[in-house]
Amino acid sequence: MWQKLCDNLQYHNFVVIAVAMDSRPDAARPWVEAADPSYPVLIDRDHQLADLYNMVNVPQAVWIDEAGRIVRPTETAGAFEGFRAMDRTTGKMPDDAMTTTVRAKTTYAAAVRDWVERGTASEHAFADHRALAHLRPPTAEIARAHVLFRLGQDDEAAGHLAEASRLHPDSWNIWRQIAEPNEIGLAAGPDFWARVDALGERRYYAPVDMAGMPE
Repeated sequence: MWQKLCDNLQYHNFVVIAVAMDSRPDAARPWVEAADPSYPVLIDRDHQLADLYNMVNVPQAVWIDEAGRIVRPTETAGAFEGFRAMDRTTGKMPDDAMTTTVRAKTTYAAAVRDWVERGTASEHAFADHRALAHLRPPTAEIARAHVLFRLGQDDEAAGHLAEASRLHPDSWNIWRQIAEPNEIGLAAGPDFWARVDALGERRYYAPVDMAGMPE
């Protein structure tokens, strides 16, 4: 999605900066090399971006204009809950879940394109007061969790990672760093699915305030 947007909007001064939030520096390398993107890809081992922008999951995005103004604060970037309906043996999603998931991705990409092409005239560009209303300031527990997360990068202080996850249970980004990776290196094993199931009716991906986005 992002590479296609970059290709289509290359004459509009549009830049994607992708950031992998992984405390294991080489964990993202195979995925980045396979994608071979034309845009920059960074590794945020200490999750500084997550701390600054209150990012708790992937994929999430922040829209920032050419003046450095946050047009849309952190939000889910084109992903949806469809994977929760997936057959965990075959990996197949029901048709309706797949259709909704594709619609979410298509809607988000179209919104980005509209904003890049139309700027503040885009219906998807928040005015300052709306952008401010969508900000989620961190609590004291969340701030402490990010400090402990950084301390936990030292092997001798690994217990700090578990405490960081306890203090900030909504952060899947933090939790993934203590989860056992599966055979292809993703934190998507039985512990992941047990944690997803424990959500019950709660969302894995927070809803996005965007016209046309499925709820």
